[in-house]
Amino acid sequence: MHTLVLKQIVLLKLVLIWLSDLSYSGDSFGGPFFLFINMTFPTQFDSETELSSVNSILGIIGQAPITSLEFTNPEVAFIYQLLGEASKDIQNEGWVFNTELGYPLERNTDNKIPIPNNMLRVDINDGQISKFQDPIKRQGFLYDKVKHVYTWKKDLIADIVWWFTFEDLPSVFKRYATYKAGTRAATQMVGNPQLVQLLAAQEAQARAACLEYECNQGDYNMFGFGHNTSYTAYKPHQGLNRVV
Repeated sequence: MHTLVLKQIVLLKLVLIWLSDLSYSGDSFGGPFFLFINMTFPTQFDSETELSSVNSILGIIGQAPITSLEFTNPEVAFIYQLLGEASKDIQNEGWVFNTELGYPLERNTDNKIPIPNNMLRVDINDGQISKFQDPIKRQGFLYDKVKHVYTWKKDLIADIVWWFTFEDLPSVFKRYATYKAGTRAATQMVGNPQLVQLLAAQEAQARAACLEYECNQGDYNMFGFGHNTSYTAYKPHQGLNRVV
């Protein structure tokens, strides 16, 4: 009986040693032994990548998550496309994080002003409003709709709306793009009205968070103070301290 119990103990030790992430110390026949379980945890959990967003959308439509972005699966490729479209639609509105005022646009040797692909919108800066020129982006250059030419007599100062990759978006906009793409995926791939209604409510809440971010980061005011200016905002709680 003692021999049988001893064999069972030895077998249990061997099985435990065989398991991954285990280190063994001691003899193999009944001596003292220690099992050191190597448990490693990530120091930082990144839940705002394209992969995590695609997995969130897959979960919305009841599909299993993936471990990498491989577009051999048509469903994954379609969801990734929806995420990109939602991100671009959101950025096209022009927010504080991707709008740059007073950006210099320089001419090349042909007196043309090239426009990069990540420039979503371009317009003459507020300080240069003129009906004698009307620039738009066309065929990779800045085109004047008034004179119907691509050439310019001088460099311009413009207000630019940029497009950024998903990783460069602020956190609240990543969540907004994920919910927006999830709503579209549920509408086109599931067709459940109740689910779409629930996702639309989450999308509206995410947009509200983006508007709060916009107000906090933009430092907007009714007087229209722009860059290179400063002012002291009115503080209602100091009203009682006024000296008459």
